[in-house]
Amino acid sequence: MSHVAAFRALHHGRAPDDPLVLPGPWDAASARVFAEAGFPALATPSAGVAASLGYEDGRTPADEMFAAVARIVRAVDVPVSADVEGGYGLAPRELVERLLEAGVVGCNLEDSTREGLKDPAEHAEWLAEVRQEAGDRLFLNARIDTFVRGVDDPAAAIGRAAAYVAAGADCVYPIAAPVAVLPLLRAGIQGPVNVVARPGEGPSPAELGALGASRITFGPGLQRQAEQAVREHAERLAGRPTR
Repeated sequence: MSHVAAFRALHHGRAPDDPLVLPGPWDAASARVFAEAGFPALATPSAGVAASLGYEDGRTPADEMFAAVARIVRAVDVPVSADVEGGYGLAPRELVERLLEAGVVGCNLEDSTREGLKDPAEHAEWLAEVRQEAGDRLFLNARIDTFVRGVDDPAAAIGRAAAYVAAGADCVYPIAAPVAVLPLLRAGIQGPVNVVARPGEGPSPAELGALGASRITFGPGLQRQAEQAVREHAERLAGRPTR
């Protein structure tokens, strides 16, 4: 079985309290740590990779992001999906080529820009073009940004999700959806649902799974925890009180 087929299979047939948990490596070293811990697959966070490269979230040049992702892929023998934000303005064919060259099995693609939410019909059409170019070679996780853009009505997220699944998305990701609306979202969305969690805080992965999450990711949360741990060590070495 290919890596992408194995990755796709991980999203299906799971018990409600056993969602797929995908840690987010930000470099090769962190990827090895997660793979050696036994996780069957990984999903890079764009914000975490940006921090490791010295950029603000959303400001990483495409070439540097793809190169960083490729280093992560080479470091481990488990499937890796990549957060490539909004696709960096690349045409679907070039985007797919760049992803395959990096060696990933899938990607996150978000439906907003710095200016706001994209038109859902236009974004669905673009996703369909990505799907056509990728065939079955990539697992497409369509991020839905309504909640982070101040649109609190679950119906808006469900409507976008339906359009994106119809366009060929394998999974939908209503980022920052309130826990209380997860059962409603899960009932209204056909296919796997990605939920972001805060490591060590809030509901456990099993609890989120029971509420409707098919898979759990952490955004840049793990990278920020590691950064905080390094900061505390540095302050102790410098003889300063830790925060």
